[in-house]
Amino acid sequence: MSIEVGSKVQGKVTGITHFGAFVELPNGKTGLVHISEVADSYVKDINEVLTVGQEVTVKVLNVENDGKIGLSIKKAVDRPVSERPERPERPERPAGERFSRGPRPGGPGQGSPRGGGGPRGGGPRGGGRREQRREPETFDTLMSKFLKDSDERLSTLKRQTDSKRGGRGAKRG
Repeated sequence: MSIEVGSKVQGKVTGITHFGAFVELPNGKTGLVHISEVADSYVKDINEVLTVGQEVTVKVLNVENDGKIGLSIKKAVDRPVSERPERPERPERPAGERFSRGPRPGGPGQGSPRGGGGPRGGGPRGGGRREQRREPETFDTLMSKFLKDSDERLSTLKRQTDSKRGGRGAKRG
């Protein structure tokens, strides 16, 4: 008799570890029931649920090429549909609104050193400047912006740590 994925078989618990239980199947092969597959509720100590020598019904979850057999006790139990816990429905999100982070820091109108916002004179609209569509940036331009920003942050961080130490690399003694 070969073990097929999805089949339910009787087995005998031959060993218990902190991560699961080993179950001997009818053909003499041994499979593992992970601790998360022992019961529907949280199992802190598997010894409270299973004992060595106990006969259990298991469902074959997977059979790997190297002979490892994954088993489940909780999926082997046939439960009526009414007993199955229902998953709460997830709220629908409109397409394109995957992440809502709000305005990015240093953006237009926030006094960024890179320019971008603030009144420029010339009327209530800020100088008549229109928003232009940006061309997609190339990898090279993105990388050069990243390097420049990174260098600025490193130099700021170095200045701050030097001032806390009391000068250029002064050692405390």
